[in-house]
Amino acid sequence: MKSFDATLALGSNLGDRVRNIEEAIARLTADGTVELVARSRLYRTAPWGVTDQDWFVNACIAIKTSLSPRELLHHCQAVENGMGRVRTKRWGPRNIDVDILTFGALKVHEPDLSIPHPLIVERAFVLIPLKDIAPDLRIDGQSIETLLAKLNTSDVQFLEP
Repeated sequence: MKSFDATLALGSNLGDRVRNIEEAIARLTADGTVELVARSRLYRTAPWGVTDQDWFVNACIAIKTSLSPRELLHHCQAVENGMGRVRTKRWGPRNIDVDILTFGALKVHEPDLSIPHPLIVERAFVLIPLKDIAPDLRIDGQSIETLLAKLNTSDVQFLEP
């Protein structure tokens, strides 16, 4: 597997969810500051947090980038905003969500940026696609397999192409 600098999670549950994921990846990599190294399969996943909404399509990507973590955050938010994301309700419906999961071995704890993502260990819908692209990655010293063994994974289904 090629080396990478960071991993991102993508999710969508409004509109053409698969197309939204594809468009977000295209926009993230369009200016050359982010290079796609690997991408997971697409997964159909139950909503988390706010459960009275449509199921999501989720994926993860591994990237190389010259951006700093803060610059990458702004880049991800610019993609979300450019695609018309409207933030009305935390964990509510969205046409696109792009989260920084990891950035090398960096640990960042700021009000608007936490790396590794603080909820990664609680989310099978993130860990399963993350395992596709970075099976040997360790989060807080634990393997993805160990973290997944603690979670219900029945609501994460491979989305047939």
